[in-house]
Amino acid sequence: MKTALIAIVLIVIVGAGIYFVPKYFSGPAGQEQPTPPVTEQATTTERAAVEAIGKSVEERDITAYHYGTGETELLFVGGIHGGYSWNTVLVAYELMDYLAANPGAIPENITVTVIPVLNPDGLNKIVGTAGRFEASDVPQGSTVSGRFNANNVDLNRNFDCEWQASGTWQNTKVSGGSKAFSEPESAAIKAFIEAHKPSAAIVWYSAAGGVFASNCNEGVLPETLALTNAYAKASGYKAYETFDFYSITGDMVNWFAKLEIPAISVLLTNHTDIEWEKNLKGIEALLKEYAE
Repeated sequence: MKTALIAIVLIVIVGAGIYFVPKYFSGPAGQEQPTPPVTEQATTTERAAVEAIGKSVEERDITAYHYGTGETELLFVGGIHGGYSWNTVLVAYELMDYLAANPGAIPENITVTVIPVLNPDGLNKIVGTAGRFEASDVPQGSTVSGRFNANNVDLNRNFDCEWQASGTWQNTKVSGGSKAFSEPESAAIKAFIEAHKPSAAIVWYSAAGGVFASNCNEGVLPETLALTNAYAKASGYKAYETFDFYSITGDMVNWFAKLEIPAISVLLTNHTDIEWEKNLKGIEALLKEYAE
């Protein structure tokens, strides 16, 4: 009887081990099972390498998201005019979602970097957040106050290309800051550009409906012209060699040109639509253009 009881106990112990051990171990005893692979349900940020590049006047994070691992870095920037051009933030987030869901769309030699909100304080003025939001979160009425950072500076007048303390926006005088890169937001992207040296930059603005080449009194770089035409042809936007609707100073994209970084401004047609299908075609054309 005692022998039979011992046999039953041994059978129970062995059976329990067969059931439980594979749940916690694989291979040699004590070796933890590897973390399961990321599924298609992974969030946008889980698919990206996340880099904090600086903070705004009000200490909000300015974040870059990197997709792919290639040596050729293409930089996309939204939200320099914060809550005034809030649709440029949404098109940047749409790109991030697309890259997270379609990692195979990025050629092996390319890294795509997205900075969706360069002016988080300006965005917060309008939508009450510096993070993800929906178009329905934007209140009706004027969004002009959201164009400027918390120091009331127009960040797109704060860069070192023909910088002036007093700049122009349409028929309005705006502050360009106390000097070029006086604002923490522009200083943050300056440090980022100097560290990363991207192969090309694409910056979204609104609203005029076109692709504009950059230059800083040295003419348009041949690669910039090719970039402008490739994006315009694929997207259906009109291509422009210069922005001549009114005089601008301290422009970020023109500062890229001063550094001899090919760069374009993509101006959405209005202040509400992201025109994603058009922009996706433009983005795909650039990925093809820079693929090895």
